[in-house]
Amino acid sequence: MSALRDALRELSEDVFFDLLESDDAYLLVIDVPGVSADSLDLSIEDGRIAIDARRAKDRVDDYDYVEENRPLFFEVDLPLPGDATESDAEATVERGVLELRLPKQGTSETSIDVVDGEP
Repeated sequence: MSALRDALRELSEDVFFDLLESDDAYLLVIDVPGVSADSLDLSIEDGRIAIDARRAKDRVDDYDYVEENRPLFFEVDLPLPGDATESDAEATVERGVLELRLPKQGTSETSIDVVDGEP
């Protein structure tokens, strides 16, 4: 997980995030103001987490931008923690907050039927 933690620390100071860990999963929470599920692309491939978000910005009539400090795009590429798996990963975005839950490998419980070997 230290690679993910290091990559998060290298993000712009304008990016607000929390990284949480439980016994069975990681939870990455990132503020993406103005972004909806329709304008967010999230993928996990080859051990990397790619997040691309676009925010719609309406132009105000009769005004021209003098200075623009609210970016329209958010792109980040992060390493998947070594003990995490992309299978059963879950993501939600609500009110401009993205939550990505990454299960840890080998933490899902599987019930195994035991049969008596004697006839």
